[in-house]
Amino acid sequence: MKPYERKQLKERIERESATVGASIPETIDVQGEEIALQEFIFETKRRNTIPPDDRERVDQLKKNLRRERRQRVQRVEDGDIDYETGERLVESIIGIDRALSALEGLEPVDIEQEIATKEAADRKRWSNFLKRALGKEDSGARGRR
Repeated sequence: MKPYERKQLKERIERESATVGASIPETIDVQGEEIALQEFIFETKRRNTIPPDDRERVDQLKKNLRRERRQRVQRVEDGDIDYETGERLVESIIGIDRALSALEGLEPVDIEQEIATKEAADRKRWSNFLKRALGKEDSGARGRR
């Protein structure tokens, strides 16, 4: 694959609107296991919430999908593949993104908790900024983020 073709494929993956109009794959091979992804997501969505006994399964599926996505992106970025294979990988990555978006949408949103979490993160960033700006950061923490 030519460098400009690889760049085009990477841009398609990173485009925020990539999942608009994309469909969730019917099935997907994740870590060697065939998953009926579309059926699982639609069945879970019909219930309007994730039952406690399915929550662990959903969380594990999201983790596996993210890992699979990273591996496929890596193949596009570094792999010795032809353009057609890259196209298929990009389409599958976009499908995974669409599935992850649907799975994230199943989570009940606790707005108050989300606001509190964001405010705490903002305070921590501000505090770290002030420490660095005033030179009060300890030398052991400089390389960490």
